Amino acid sequence: MRRAEVVAHMTRELVRRAIEGDHDAFSSLVDASVDRLYGVATLILRDPDRAQDAVQEALVSAWKDVRALRDPDAWDAWLHRITVWACYRAAKKERRRTEVELKVVPDAGRATTPDSATALANRDLVERQLNDLPIEHRAVIVLRFYLDLPLDEVGDILDIPVGTVKSRLHRALASLRQSMAEPADHPVGVMKDGTA
Repeated sequence: MRRAEVVAHMTRELVRRAIEGDHDAFSSLVDASVDRLYGVATLILRDPDRAQDAVQEALVSAWKDVRALRDPDAWDAWLHRITVWACYRAAKKERRRTEVELKVVPDAGRATTPDSATALANRDLVERQLNDLPIEHRAVIVLRFYLDLPLDEVGDILDIPVGTVKSRLHRALASLRQSMAEPADHPVGVMKDGTA
């Protein structure tokens, strides 16, 4: 057997044991997945603390519902689905959160040659634009481009048809393109319509 086959077989066995109530098997599965889940949650929620809470909620939920998992090969997709739904719930709770308004004025006397600070500013711009997307669009972007999952697997994780995945992805990318093409004449942290 090749290494990938051995790992898949071991994972299936651990999932089978976890379904039967083996806490140690479940812990082993979580240890192998927790960093990846935290990365997904952080990309979706854009806040490390909220992401950690969402992952913890997802793992508690997974332990409670592990017996409902019928196919051990679906473990990763099932765990990602639970994590994404926990992120949705966390985002819903935080909608009332206030944002700090910052106004950044570039120094006209400084040279405009690209450097690491410019790259950091560009990355920050992309992250802010991603943060302005609805969470459903953010989740599709993260699963498709950050985890490099195929569209059908993204649909399975989000429990939506592939056509809906495609339309959300299309709308999200169009929104990102439009917002990045517009001049940034509004303060950081405030939407173009003036709302926070």
